[in-house]
Amino acid sequence: MAYFKLALIALSALVMTSPAYSQMEPLLMEGKQALYQRVLSKPGARIFDQPQLGNGAPATPFSAYYVYARETKDGSSWVQLGMNRYGEIVGWMPEIDSIPWNQGLTVAFRDPLGADRVLLFRDKTGLKQLVEQGNQEQYRRLYQAAEAGELADDAPVIAIQPRTHVDILKDFYLVPIRDHEDIYLGSEQARMLQVSSVPLLPLIQKKQPPEPEDPQPEKKPVKPFRSAVVFVIDSTLSMDPYIDRTREAVRKIYDTITKEQLTGDVSFGLIAFRDNPDVAPGLEYLTRTYVDLAQGQGAESFFQHVSTLKAATVSSRDFIEDSYAGVNEAIAGINWEGQDARYVVLITDAGPREAGNPLSGTGMSSAALRRLAQDKGIALSVLHLLTPSVMADHVNAEETYRDLSYYPGIGSFYFGVETGNIERFGRVLDALAQQITEQVKLAAVAAAGKTIAEARQTKEAEAMVAEESSDQLAQFQAKVAKLGYALRMRYLQQGDKKQIPNVFNAWLVDRDISDPQRQTLDVRVLLTRDQLSDLHSILRQVLVTAEEGLLSPRTFLNDLKSLAATIARDPDQLGTTTRVTGARAGNLADMGFMREYIEDLPYTGEVMNLSLDNWQDWPARNQVTFINRLEEKINYYEVLHDHTDLWVSLDGGPITGDSVFPIALEMLP
Repeated sequence: MAYFKLALIALSALVMTSPAYSQMEPLLMEGKQALYQRVLSKPGARIFDQPQLGNGAPATPFSAYYVYARETKDGSSWVQLGMNRYGEIVGWMPEIDSIPWNQGLTVAFRDPLGADRVLLFRDKTGLKQLVEQGNQEQYRRLYQAAEAGELADDAPVIAIQPRTHVDILKDFYLVPIRDHEDIYLGSEQARMLQVSSVPLLPLIQKKQPPEPEDPQPEKKPVKPFRSAVVFVIDSTLSMDPYIDRTREAVRKIYDTITKEQLTGDVSFGLIAFRDNPDVAPGLEYLTRTYVDLAQGQGAESFFQHVSTLKAATVSSRDFIEDSYAGVNEAIAGINWEGQDARYVVLITDAGPREAGNPLSGTGMSSAALRRLAQDKGIALSVLHLLTPSVMADHVNAEETYRDLSYYPGIGSFYFGVETGNIERFGRVLDALAQQITEQVKLAAVAAAGKTIAEARQTKEAEAMVAEESSDQLAQFQAKVAKLGYALRMRYLQQGDKKQIPNVFNAWLVDRDISDPQRQTLDVRVLLTRDQLSDLHSILRQVLVTAEEGLLSPRTFLNDLKSLAATIARDPDQLGTTTRVTGARAGNLADMGFMREYIEDLPYTGEVMNLSLDNWQDWPARNQVTFINRLEEKINYYEVLHDHTDLWVSLDGGPITGDSVFPIALEMLP
């Protein structure tokens, strides 16, 4: 299928460059020889046959177009747009209804809970003066005025990030980067960014006819705060005591849930994993879901389904198990809909089969799996049983599991149980489960408007100081408390949900002005499902061709850089800028355009910074590790493509190849 798709890409490239399609060309970006002007349509934009003629047809929000001409009519600026760079004109649009799209990088705001929200400045000068002077007193005055909604008309700040977290994966918005300048914020290197910010959903909803107002509106009941915990447990030889202790912890929690009348608000699931049964047939299975969240709403159903779970009676191949297969099954195979807090708890004494391992069932690394979990709103925890064994490699496993369980803004949810002590394991498991249950209770109390919740939340905030303690359990509990607090605040503020301010030509800085070590933004690239599919196929083919010795190291690296630059600049051209896709002139380096593709990008990925000298100086092991990281990303693309619940249909229709997803820059080449 991949080779068939590549053939189609190559064929389309030949067809589109024929004279019949080459009579018109888009306008070039200023100072560029190969980069064309592109724009995005704002929500509510319309396309006209001629400037100011007729009513126009609605344009799908955030659709990318090439600019073929510009015209001013009666004082208004218009742009002539095409679907591609081969002369397929669609019509004219008022320039005010478009956003310059000279590169595909966009940003998402991080959760501001417990930190300052991002200020959006009127111009670069005001922001730059504040940053360079380091005037915290002036910053605090501006911040307080923005927070109170009391900004003067001539204030340098024009907007502030919403108090409640707006999750780009749930309430889609776009903040494209239009310009940038590097600057130091204290001792930290930062970037000032010129952005536009446009929410999607409210503007689409405005098209719907308003519902008649109810003179006596009925107060809608608040949806209960629901929490779900899926245990992913190692069921290989010698794990029976830990399986039994997990059952005991869940039984205690069900008793508490029943007493507190929270039945149905906390659900448990359980997935067992072993290792590749093709190598050790006696293992019977790689993963098996014993209890899903629907079955785990009540104790009787949970224990009925989990009663047959036992540890394997035969050994696996070595002391590494495919724990990632179990975690992936929890992410992809469990229905998480309706759950406000989502937890996956991995319990194992073995290290994982990483992406490059031939027995890996997922082909994904800790980074790819963690990113997929975060995309789904899932927090991963790892209870690592450090059982004595001459075969175990607990040090490397710990490093990997810490990376897997990292949660942005909080830290790693990793707990190493010394010697695999059952009693110690039980205490950690009980503490974790009890905290999650307590979070549900606190949310229920707060939703009912009872003040006791405020007192408990204050005590909980004070308890967070325990994170500074040297006691591992206290630190672990403090992190769970922080996460639970953040999730409850999102739940309690859902009736007060705000949208990203709809502003243009604002400037911001990508770090917290009052705490420069804290990053306030995540950098993403907006891709369609079809573009992701193309990227998957092309990157795979580049690696295959390089492994077959058909690409020299220089050509291999240039193909990778060409691919990475094309994603950031113009993913519509993915099939025409590498040798393996039949590009007649080779890659961007061969064509002499690499520099202009890269030079204005505010953020670049790993591949962009790699030189031929670096590559040739690396030992073979480092080169293999680099290749493995690319393989991991390829596997991530395949999994992400199939998670249709994560994709956004900009026109409100079904998920198609034109649906989009803002992919984290770190997951691209």
